[in-house]
Amino acid sequence: MEKRRTASHRIRQLVRKSNSGFHPKHLNYKWFLLGNIMLGTFMAVLDATIVNVGLPKIMASFGVGLDKIEWVITAYMLAMAVMLPTSGWLADKFGYKRMYFIGLFLFTMGSMLCGMSSNEDMLIISRIIQGLGAGTIQPLGMAIITREFPPSQRGVALGFWAISAAASVSFGPLIGGFLIDSFNWQLIFDVNIPFGILAMLFTIVIQSEYINKKLRKFDWIGFISVTLFLPLTLYALSEGNAATNSAGWHAPYILACAAIALISFAVFITAELTVKEPLLDLRLLMNHNFGISNIILIIFSIGMFGSTFLMPVYLQNSLGYTALQAGSVFLPVGIIQGITAPISGRISDRINPKLPIFAGVVLLAFSFYLNSKLSYLTELNFIMLSLYIRGFAMGLMFTALSTVSLLDIPREKMAQASAITNSIRQLGGSLGVALLATLLTTRVGYHGQAFGGALRQGSEVYQKTMNNIKFHLQHDVGSSPANASRQGQAILLSNLNKQAYIQGINDDFLLAGIITLIGGIPIFFLNTKKQKNQTLPANE
Repeated sequence: MEKRRTASHRIRQLVRKSNSGFHPKHLNYKWFLLGNIMLGTFMAVLDATIVNVGLPKIMASFGVGLDKIEWVITAYMLAMAVMLPTSGWLADKFGYKRMYFIGLFLFTMGSMLCGMSSNEDMLIISRIIQGLGAGTIQPLGMAIITREFPPSQRGVALGFWAISAAASVSFGPLIGGFLIDSFNWQLIFDVNIPFGILAMLFTIVIQSEYINKKLRKFDWIGFISVTLFLPLTLYALSEGNAATNSAGWHAPYILACAAIALISFAVFITAELTVKEPLLDLRLLMNHNFGISNIILIIFSIGMFGSTFLMPVYLQNSLGYTALQAGSVFLPVGIIQGITAPISGRISDRINPKLPIFAGVVLLAFSFYLNSKLSYLTELNFIMLSLYIRGFAMGLMFTALSTVSLLDIPREKMAQASAITNSIRQLGGSLGVALLATLLTTRVGYHGQAFGGALRQGSEVYQKTMNNIKFHLQHDVGSSPANASRQGQAILLSNLNKQAYIQGINDDFLLAGIITLIGGIPIFFLNTKKQKNQTLPANE
């Protein structure tokens, strides 16, 4: 009988070995696994940042405005927001290795389709496929690392995992700029294909399968309602002032989208608070610190992520920077954030986490205020100063906010808390992009009309300016008097349009700063007394 048990045990071991190139108990298994997870995470986060510097070239290639091309960013973030809470249940049912592989496959296939896109609609659909893959890769990667590494090594492993995400934030715009300037914008997507194939092969060879035997019931009502709510809300926001919508906010299809989105949101909230096993356990938001922290996070995300696409567009369209030059200015942001984050964590542990959070919010709002003073003569040093401050502010804020938000969350609820936080961050970012892109279109039109109305052809200033331009065109360029007059008017109009565009961007940055400051108000209501009480016995 004992021999049969031993033989059966050996057979199970052989089956487990056949599922993976490395046995899960092998000393190096978890480190090979970590390397594979870092590769997938780097790609997923990279594509959220690399696209920003490519927007001007994509807009020019397809001949569309910002109100349309914003969906290249928003669609990716939306798809991620839908998959973040769903991927955990799918992995529990079908297996973590299988779902992680499917996430890599969707991301790689979406990247290939993005590079093949012949119009903006195909590109947006391809970005949705990409986002579904990225929304699977990121949460499952963190869950796999947490499961495979013992508590004594988990901090180091998650630190390496975070480095891969931070590196893509810093190097994404730089890599994207180089590829666009040296080749074409399609390559910022095509570059993912070989790395995606490599990551899929590593997943097959290295990773062992794990299926959770305690499978909870899937919340179909919550999934369907949130899937309707998110895109319809953002569609209504972005199309309300679109150039193709002559009826504005009163257009029947805008009102219909808003109504369906509102009903879906009500259904989602009701379902998540009443069903036994919700898609997102919103009851966790009843926790004082966790709820307030997520209010801060969504307000912060609207301002921060909503403004990320503004700077590359300004640098390339208004200052004439190349994509590589525009991408290089963002390199220090992630580095400064990575250096500041551990300092913020130490301040949070030893003093009070409210201090770095509040300092981060104020500094971030100040950086946006500086950006609201941009012009077509702004020097690089001024732009870099605002970005240095932004990187420092983000490093101060993120670590301390994460520490406070999870202060009172039970360990068995950590996965749900993480899903809520990530979903809220993506939702805030998507709303921010839609809101600020819509505002930019509106304000550019407003300033264009204001500047155009201020032109009085009979005024002395106008006549003097036109005479100077015509003199330059005739004597330095060689234009005839008739051509010089027409060219002068075109130059003056072009300059006014550029000024209106920059002024619209300035208005956006100012709004982002105001939103960020509003996000600082809930900080005063955070409760940090429990953390202090927990540290007292250790000191004694």
